[in-house]
Amino acid sequence: MSATSIIQSVQTLQSNILQHVHHRALLQNVGQPTLQEEQLFFIQLPFLNGAEMTDDHKVSAITVGIVHASLLEHERVLEVDATSKEQQLIVLSGDYYSGRYYQLLAQSGNIRLIQKLSKGIVNRCEHQIRIYETQTRSVEQWIHSLTVIESALISQYYDVYGYNAYTELMENTLTFIRLKKEYGLIQDAKRGFLYKALASADNPAILDSTMEWLHEQLITRKQQVLEVVKQSHIHEDLKHSIEQYITL
Repeated sequence: MSATSIIQSVQTLQSNILQHVHHRALLQNVGQPTLQEEQLFFIQLPFLNGAEMTDDHKVSAITVGIVHASLLEHERVLEVDATSKEQQLIVLSGDYYSGRYYQLLAQSGNIRLIQKLSKGIVNRCEHQIRIYETQTRSVEQWIHSLTVIESALISQYYDVYGYNAYTELMENTLTFIRLKKEYGLIQDAKRGFLYKALASADNPAILDSTMEWLHEQLITRKQQVLEVVKQSHIHEDLKHSIEQYITL
């Protein structure tokens, strides 16, 4: 398994997803859907590591990617300072992507995948909704919510096909990547998930007091990921790819 093969596999999945959700008007007005390379990598990881990929696996991988795209598109509505028309188009694009993955799931007849992805979507959305609740939560609890948001769908996907051996590695890596992004957003005073969560506390100054702690968390979590990578039974090129994802 070479680095080139890994890149090509991720790019192929990306192309297949974009092909399934292509719509000329949406492309012209809101652009291509957001697809995170690291998530696509982990969707493909079992097959990059030697598992046989059937047609069912291919359709399921595309479906998980489209679900991610749909949910991320709906998130944009809360973050973009746009006109009413643009917001409506963003909502419509998310709805359109949802329709596409519903269609794929219905055609596949994979009831277990439907059940698991539904569970993952509900769990993910429940954790996103928490920033609008009045209940006070610790930073650790908010980071757990980030883990769910980033990894719940892929975790359910792994569970369907018995690829649970990759779950810990996937969750740790995606949490680190999201936490690094959120740390950078807080530094720039931009309103990411963690910023909104912490700023909703009674004392807004908690943002300042949390920065050093978050930096220490990144250092600690990077070492945790490296340890899980070291102990994992995946090809060396795959380990190297993950190590590149968790640079500070």
